[in-house]
Amino acid sequence: MATDYDAPRKTDDDNKDESLEELKSRRGDRSTGSVDVDETEMAENLELPGADLSDKNLEVRVVPKQTDEFTCSECFLVHHQSQLADPKSMICSDCLS
Repeated sequence: MATDYDAPRKTDDDNKDESLEELKSRRGDRSTGSVDVDETEMAENLELPGADLSDKNLEVRVVPKQTDEFTCSECFLVHHQSQLADPKSMICSDCLS
């Protein structure tokens, strides 16, 4: 909101002249800054950790380990042969560093 710094300021005497009813009516004229938000709609889109997902159906396709892959003996993840840092101990480059 812009402020006119050149406008004369009200003194305490000017403020006393305004009636309580006038102040109350002006307060009601202002528009509120709140936004109408449907709380139930917001809550429907919110998923909490540990929520009941028993009605959901998850499908994941599992592919067996390929011939050019290995399982790291440290992190137990399947990696491509290019990430093999130590062939003797079968450790990936991520675990070796």
